[in-house]
Amino acid sequence: MKQIKLELIGMSCASCANSIDKVLNKLEGVKQASVNLANDTTLIDYDEQVINIDDLIHAIEAIGYDAKVNQDQHHIELMMRIEGMTCASCAANVDRAVRKLDGVIDVHVNIANDKMKISFDQNKIKLSHIKKAVYDAGYDAFLIEQFEDAIDPDLIKMQKAKQKVMISMSITILMMTLMIIHMFVIEIPLYTLIVAMMGFPVVFILGKNVHKGSFKSLKSGHPNMDVLVSLGSMPPYLIGLLGLFLPIQTFIEMATTIMTFHLLGKFLEARAKGKASVAIKKLIELGSKTARIIIDGQEIEVLSSELSVGDLMVIKPGEKIPSDGLIIEGESFIDESLATGESMPVRRVKGDAVIGATINKEGLLKVEVSKVGQDTFLAQVIHLVEACQGSKVPIQAFADKVTGYFVPAIMVITLLTFTSFLIFPSFHLSILSIFDFLPWINTDLNQLTLAFITATSVLVIACPCALGLGTPTALMVGSGIGAEQGILIRQGEAVQTLKDIKAIAFDKTGTLTIGKPQVTDILSDDINNVLQIAASLEQGSEHPLAQAIISKAVEENLDMLNIENFTAVAGMGILGEINHTIIHIGNRKFMESESIDYKSYDEKMINLENDAKTVMLIAKDRKTIGLIAVADQVKPEAKKVIEILNQLNLKTIMITGDNQYTAKAIANQIGLTDYISDVLPEGKVDAVKTLQASYGLVSMVGDGINDAPALKQANVGIALGTGTDVAIEAADMTLVNGQLDTILKAITLSNAMFKKIKQNYFWAWFYNALMIPFAMFGLLHPMIGAAAMSLSSLNVIYNSLRLKKVNLNKYWEVYHEA
Repeated sequence: MKQIKLELIGMSCASCANSIDKVLNKLEGVKQASVNLANDTTLIDYDEQVINIDDLIHAIEAIGYDAKVNQDQHHIELMMRIEGMTCASCAANVDRAVRKLDGVIDVHVNIANDKMKISFDQNKIKLSHIKKAVYDAGYDAFLIEQFEDAIDPDLIKMQKAKQKVMISMSITILMMTLMIIHMFVIEIPLYTLIVAMMGFPVVFILGKNVHKGSFKSLKSGHPNMDVLVSLGSMPPYLIGLLGLFLPIQTFIEMATTIMTFHLLGKFLEARAKGKASVAIKKLIELGSKTARIIIDGQEIEVLSSELSVGDLMVIKPGEKIPSDGLIIEGESFIDESLATGESMPVRRVKGDAVIGATINKEGLLKVEVSKVGQDTFLAQVIHLVEACQGSKVPIQAFADKVTGYFVPAIMVITLLTFTSFLIFPSFHLSILSIFDFLPWINTDLNQLTLAFITATSVLVIACPCALGLGTPTALMVGSGIGAEQGILIRQGEAVQTLKDIKAIAFDKTGTLTIGKPQVTDILSDDINNVLQIAASLEQGSEHPLAQAIISKAVEENLDMLNIENFTAVAGMGILGEINHTIIHIGNRKFMESESIDYKSYDEKMINLENDAKTVMLIAKDRKTIGLIAVADQVKPEAKKVIEILNQLNLKTIMITGDNQYTAKAIANQIGLTDYISDVLPEGKVDAVKTLQASYGLVSMVGDGINDAPALKQANVGIALGTGTDVAIEAADMTLVNGQLDTILKAITLSNAMFKKIKQNYFWAWFYNALMIPFAMFGLLHPMIGAAAMSLSSLNVIYNSLRLKKVNLNKYWEVYHEA
């Protein structure tokens, strides 16, 4: 399965998004497609052996929309500026120097504008090597974007929308002024011809895309909002032209105003969407634009996008780290707030991993690039945020279903309203006469005119956009806020599910505890001998407890002995041979399974375990010779977080491989509701299933790697502290800083997001349920209807933007006040 993100062109409302969504999800080979109206994109999971990208784009084009995808990820085509060229020979020199490089597909150097167009395979050659080749030939090469800032497509869209609005508003205001003068001051000769000439560019030129979209959607059999606006503006204008020849009321002013309000609404909507999607732009801007790397002993400056794995970067104090990597030389304090939300710099030394876009505060660092492009921490964060914004929430399903029938239903209601007015004029006039104090109601108009105005009002007042924007805008704003705080939401569904969670299960090691166990007790007649034997055998194990024993032996300057026939028994212990002597290290179950007597140490074990320590027995030649106790310190914030979760009526349960004594001690220490002990790694999924059977919806908090199956089984999987790898498939949420109090922030944010989604749907439904009947009875003028329609969409977007005011530390602050 592959995933691709396509940019959609031509969508104007929720009906458009719904049509594309339906078509894509019906295609063979498409596992899931989610259309995001808020940012005009679709995220598609598909089987490339069944369907390809061209097929997906053709399917979208077949129903009247356009789609495009970024260029091939391996074959790159760039434009570079060459400095230092003075003649055609210079251009030939550069061409020759670059063309001979392995991996360069094509190159064209233009002496007239000092530019070089080059295409190459980035799997075979680095851009930095191309620049080096130009440099060695005696010239300098720079990517064009170093001189010219990339233009934001959203900004272009907004500028075009603004330009249309300014022109249409100017014409409409002038037209309204002439109408007032014509009606109340003095009749203007050829008035109808003048307003017809003024209205034409607004309705047909500035509104061209509306009519084009309307035609395409009707042709595909999926009418959208453009159809309503077209029917609300084009017929009134054309009928108004009859006023040039017949003594009838002109509707040209109405048609022009309707289109102007629609264009104004689309402009304000684009601006509001820009505010809602600012989080992604902020994340992109966080990255360093340039990097200094060492090639053949020379330090040269390149764009961060030119970096490749293995490049050696030089980062001075105060500079951003251009890409993820490992410190090869130097040490420093690094501001990692973009990743964790924590403002305190963290000390990093040789061998430590560093994250791109974080800030080097003090020392000079040399860092080897370990990840570039889409593999970096920042790129993964952006991908997760985009995936969340493109995902769906269960509450959205009903709205999507209704949206599919919304526009056709409105067209039927419009026709019925028009017919009803003609068949039952007395009924409609009796209602209008009650409200004749409203300035736009004129019962003196003829029956056909009133029927036409009423029907037009129904067309332009209806708004499916508000329904379609309810979820995407809330997810867009909320996921952005979360990313800034180190809370990465993968699936929008988790936002709805988390509010109904009844229990939260925690893995112990690295989740409730720091994850760095230390040896606390060694009981034996020969302590050094036991420690040396245990450490030697534990060299074959990757368990965190093994590392604690080895570290203790190194600290005591003990030499490691050679081991043979090493065997690990999952969840129980290890055995092997040292100097032809069989050594066993493990828990009670392991010793019992091997028929090794440990009763002399049993009471001591229980005492240590009651102090929340993990105890391992050591046997030599099947005789127990001692025990080693290891403890992993509980995270300092654990007790407070568990107490707050308990106050929120959530059951808190620890799942651990420790025995019941150790598990009970830790549970009592931090105030857990319950614990499940003696759980083997493969038994965590069954433990979660047991909790789901007992409590209902369960969330699981773990490290995202060892706990992946359990996270997947849980209704909401939360991965804690995964370093530079945040793309944990099994997790619905990832909390980057690894601190437990972030769970409280995640719960607060999820609740706030879902509350906004519900509010958005309420106002969207309320607006349509209230305004459509008003329009059907002729109580709303089409001009007012067009304005109200625009405002309903804006209300939803700006309501979502209020998420930025949510206090994510609410529960923590209340706890401290108490």
